[in-house]
Amino acid sequence: MEIVNRNKVKPFITKDTSEIREILAPRNSSIKKQSLAEAKLGAGKITEEHYHIKVEEIYYILRGSGKMWLDGESREVTAGDGIAILPGKKHRIENTGSGDLVFLCCCAPAYTHEDTVLVS
Repeated sequence: MEIVNRNKVKPFITKDTSEIREILAPRNSSIKKQSLAEAKLGAGKITEEHYHIKVEEIYYILRGSGKMWLDGESREVTAGDGIAILPGKKHRIENTGSGDLVFLCCCAPAYTHEDTVLVS
């Protein structure tokens, strides 16, 4: 059995400027085909618009509120919302709340900087 506690994982900054902790990924576990990370975005922050060449992503909002842009459309998001992001779809997320925006980011295949293409 393999269990990784998020508190024991060192955070890093992704290419889109969000802070993430990879809870389960090829870099720190036996998982080979996907990754699960907790992302945090401070109040008033917004990620760089980007897309992924191969990765299919799911964002699941745990805490806070924000605005999600996906392929030219924008929507308000809050705790409990799940967002489907297909490969090639430009996206970014903004924290519109007063505290941290915290969300899970599930990627298949696993997240890599090389698969992330910045738009601007």
